[in-house]
Parts: sequence; C-alpha cells; structure tokens
Amino acid sequence: MALSKRRQGKNKKNEKPVREGALKRAKRLARGEAEPVRTSFRERRSKSVEEFEGMVSLSRDGFGFVKVEGLPEDVFIPMRKLHFALNGDFVKIAVPKRRIASGAKGRSLEGEVVKIIRRSAKPHIGVLMVRGRQVWAIVESKNMPYDIRIDIDGPEDLPEIGGKQAEHGMKVAVLVTDWPRRSMEPLGRIVDVLGVPGENDTEMHAILAEFQLPYRFEPAVEAAAGEIREEITEADLRGRRDFRNVTTFTIDPSDAKDFDDALSYRKLENGNVEVGVHIADVTHYVQPGGVLDEEAFARGTSVYLVDRTIPMLPEKLSNRLCSLRPHEDKLCFSTVVELDAKAKVVSQWFGRTVINSDQRFDYEQAQEIIETGKGPLAEEIGALHALATILRRQRFDHGAISFERPEMKVLVDGTGKPLDVVQKVSRESNWLIEEFMLLANRCVAEHVARHCKAKDPTFVYRVHENPDPEKLESLRKFAGNFGHKMGDTADPKKAAKSLNALMKSTKGLPEENALQMLALRSMARARYDTDNVGHYGLAFRYYTHFTSPIRRYPDMMVHRLLAHYLAGGSSQDRLRYQTACEHCSAREQVATDAERASIKYKMVEFMQDKIGKVFDGHVSGLTEWGIYVEIEPTKVEGMVSLREIRGDWYQFDEEKYETRGRASGRVIRLGDPVKIRVIRASLEQKILDYELIEE
Repeated sequence: MALSKRRQGKNKKNEKPVREGALKRAKRLARGEAEPVRTSFRERRSKSVEEFEGMVSLSRDGFGFVKVEGLPEDVFIPMRKLHFALNGDFVKIAVPKRRIASGAKGRSLEGEVVKIIRRSAKPHIGVLMVRGRQVWAIVESKNMPYDIRIDIDGPEDLPEIGGKQAEHGMKVAVLVTDWPRRSMEPLGRIVDVLGVPGENDTEMHAILAEFQLPYRFEPAVEAAAGEIREEITEADLRGRRDFRNVTTFTIDPSDAKDFDDALSYRKLENGNVEVGVHIADVTHYVQPGGVLDEEAFARGTSVYLVDRTIPMLPEKLSNRLCSLRPHEDKLCFSTVVELDAKAKVVSQWFGRTVINSDQRFDYEQAQEIIETGKGPLAEEIGALHALATILRRQRFDHGAISFERPEMKVLVDGTGKPLDVVQKVSRESNWLIEEFMLLANRCVAEHVARHCKAKDPTFVYRVHENPDPEKLESLRKFAGNFGHKMGDTADPKKAAKSLNALMKSTKGLPEENALQMLALRSMARARYDTDNVGHYGLAFRYYTHFTSPIRRYPDMMVHRLLAHYLAGGSSQDRLRYQTACEHCSAREQVATDAERASIKYKMVEFMQDKIGKVFDGHVSGLTEWGIYVEIEPTKVEGMVSLREIRGDWYQFDEEKYETRGRASGRVIRLGDPVKIRVIRASLEQKILDYELIEE
C-alpha cells in the first residue's frame, strides 16, 4: 500500500510522532505502515507567519501596537498575545501572512509577541503601597495597565536614595526586572525616591525620572567645574581677535540666566557694515574626553521644563564663565561677516575672539527701540533690524516654510503653581536675533563644506529632509474638503511655495490650525547628520548648529571641527561623528518629550479647579476613540470620548478624516468650533476629559 505524502520520509530533527489511540496504532503497524510524524510548532509557524522586530506601545486598557518599518500600519497586539511585554519593550512579533496579504483590502494587521528581546530601560512612576510584607508601586499611566510588585523580602528592605527614604505613600521610579509566568503582575526594583506626591519638586522630578533625565550633577562633575580657573590670562588671549572696543550687545528673554550669543556692529569705510556673531567659547573650558565633556555628551542638551532648566553643563560654566554678561571680558568663537546694503555677504571670517558686551537687552526692550527708534544703541539696533528684515524676506523667497502655529507658555509662581496659560509672541526683536544666528550657522556649514582645505571634510550638519509626498497628497485632499486648492506638491521647491500659499490663504479661518497641524505632520524631523542633505524647512543647502554650545552638545562638536579645519587639519573619523550625531538627535527628542510632558502636567493642573466649567474651543484632532478639542484662549487640549457623546453614535471616517453621527448625520471635522465642559483632570496620566455640549 502506498503511503500518503504526509507520511513519507524519515523523521526530521524536530518532528514528533502523531499521538493516536492504541487500537488505531496496532492496526496501522499490522499493515506495515510507517510512524506518522508531525512538524514542530516552530516549523509550522515559520511557514504561516512573518516575523518582525519593533517597540511596543501599550495602552491603559492592556492592548498594544508595534510600529514596523515596511508595513502599511502599526501591528495591533491583543492583551492575550502580548505575553508579558510592556510599554517600551523591544520585541519580536509574528504576523500571519494572510493578514499581511489582506492588508491592502482594508483588514487591520494583528500579531503576537513571540520574544521579548530587550526590556525597556525607562522606569515607571508610581506611589508605594505597603501591605504586610509585600510592597507595590501603584502606577497611574496611560501606557501601564499593571501595578508593579517590588522585589524585596519586606518593607524593611526599602532603599534610601538621594537622601530620601522609600516608604508607604512616597512617589518612586521603578524599573521592571522580571515577570514570572505565574505572577499576575511584573516585579521591579526602586531606582529613585522622588518625594511626596503632589509637591511640585516631586512631580517635576518624576517627569525627569520617567524620561531618564538627571536632575543633579554628580560630585565628580561639579568638582571638575570647580577646578576651572576663572580669570582670563594673556595666554588665553593669544591668537584671539579683540572685539572689546567694538559695540556689542545681547538680546535674550527677560528670565534668561545664560547669554551664549552676542552681536557686534561696526560701520566700514566702504559703506558696508561688519556684524559679529559671538558665541561663548565653551570648548576652551571643556576639553575632549574629560569628565565635563563626557557628562555634556551623555546629556546631549539642556532640558527646559515649565519651572526649571536642567542644564547640560554645571552652573559655573553655563551661568558664569560662558555667559556673555555685560561689562565683562568673555572668550568667544565668532563668525564675522561683512554685509552690503542688500544684506549680501561680501566677506566672512571665523575664529576665536574676546569681547566685552556693552548692554544686555531683553526682547521687550529691544522691541521698543525698534518701534520708537529711541533708547540705548538705537542706531545699531535699527540698522541690524533692517538687515534682518531683508534676510528674512530672502529666506522665504527661496522657499523657507512659514508656520505660525501659536506656542503656549504656562506661567507659574515661585512654588510652581500654574497661574495662567498665555501665547508666546514672536516679534521683530526675536527675528533680529534669529536671522543673524541662522546666518552664522549657514556661513559656518558652507565654509567647511566648500572652502576648507581638508578633502571631503567630516562635519556635523543640522539637516531636514524633504516632506513625505504621500502626506502632502493627504494634506492636499484634506484642504480640498474646505475648498482650498494647493499647487504642485511633487516638486519639493514648488511644494514649499504651495504650503506657504495655503497657510497665508487660511489665516484666521476656522480650519487654519487643523491645516497647520497636518502640514507639520507632513514634515520630516530635523536631526544631526554627517551626510549633508540640506535643510528643507529653512531652504538652506548648508546648515549647522554653531550658536548654542552652552545648551547643545552638537554645537561643541561643530566648534571643535571648525577650529581643527581652520588650523589646516585633515578630515576626521566620519563613523565616530555619525554615531555622536545619532546619539544627540535621540537626546534632543527625549528632552522635547520631557518638556512637553511638563507643559501638559501644568496645563492639567491649571484646569483642576475648572471642572464643570464650559469653554468654547475648536476640534484639534480626530481618532476612532475620541475628538480632541483645544479650548480658547489657552489652547489647553482635552479629549471628548466618542462613547460618552449622548444622543447619537459617532464613528470616525479615516479616509474623509471626519467623525459622523450615525442617527443625526452630524459631521465633525478638524477646526470645527465646539463648546465643551471639563469633566475630568488626571494629573498622574496628564489627561483632560471634556464633554461635548450640543447646541
């Protein structure tokens, strides 16, 4: 008797006999048939699924998503298929091939975690609860549906960290270390004790701990800063160009504590003007490979929370030695340009200098001088304002993108209590400084790329790639829903003009904010790179960051590389600098996320005493689970849950990007004016819930 194909051949390594009843097996053996085999689960799975790797984004409800490059959408992971994976874990997932094949037909992708490759190093923030011999961290987070049991023998083993003893009721940072298969919750260890919940310092430290940002310098770092000599010697001045007798000033926010850039102004005999952009010479004090340099690199950037700054460098450097305070000699690294009446760069010079600032202005003081033509250094500020206006106009004429989305600022008192939320106003005094900083950054990048003696010089560029064509096309369709037509978006240069025209034509209209938001989402994220692809948003072929070494490590790298090439040095190790660029880009994103978290926390805190109050607002976002609304005039955003809208069943149409009531037919779109009531304000989750009021 011929054997079936399934039963032919010898057992493979992972093949096992098929289980069967004793009588059936005896009859089969009597007929002389071979042992049937079955393939292993791993072999069967490899034929029916595709495996990918990615990071888990977990919801409060227990399900997750994994973003995978090459797939059209994030992969949905049901709770039962997460297999102990938590938010931020890097995992391997399996997605059925039939799901991928049917993705084009509109079916969502669903997968399963098959391996946790790496647990997240990001701690969870919770409040300690002691019950007998057991201790938990009670976590209130939109990304963590579980509490964490502290892996200790009893409460007497709770640690003291940073002078604070962990005890019942204290807020702590906990790192998940394990999740035993038979346990209902993960195990973890306390990595920081933050303080009493609700206190401002505790909550700000909790945000820093959540994003793994330090809020103090280690003693060795402070000691290294303390050893730096403060006086400027003749040796320090050797080889520097002296600008101490040239009119020089700074313009900064009124609450600034460090001044890392200054402008000098001098009329030349040929009718042109000489403008010096003087930047604190941080690398004179911070040597490569030293304790201070390693700490600055690890941090990557200063972090600006609502009520405090977490500096990249210790205060002695950031607020004293490297701060260009008025009437003090200061060491700088400078870009000096000669400009004609049309703001064209006639000549340029780069090098180390010494300055003595004549005046410190805040933006409001400088703005008053620009508007009235009166005040200290009025002639110099007026002339620089005129040049900056030309530079700004030229930049937009060349295709720079003009986004004017309102930026909000939370005002707090001395204890960190939020008092108000106001819009930041950018005016001519801000533009004056901005344009000359942009000019210096552009000149430095272009000089290294095109004019230095080194062949193919490695350099640190600030790059911004062209926008995503598919996202631009989505924007075009969305704008069309409001009757707005966009020009060519296929060509990047023409797309910039189309975007600017759209922003101009929609100014003041209800859909303005929505269109600006979608336009911003179509843009790539700016980053640091040794491969210069230009800066799309600024319309610059060459661009870098040279002007803020006190608060950005890439600027320190740029200073060192520029000095090296000015001295005739050869090209540097590209791989080393590329790795550093990637690290600094990542640190910048972490800092941005922490800053946004602090703003969100303070906005929720600001709204806590407004529960039950009604506000006018506009729709700022639409999802399948809710409608996001920004209220006026503070722009504080909250969510209206679709499930909680009374009187109708609302569904989100992703293709039309609108939410529609099934019974009423009411359509809600981005930018629509609405009226809401504040119903919940969760500080722990940094979430505001609104109720839609029907009129």
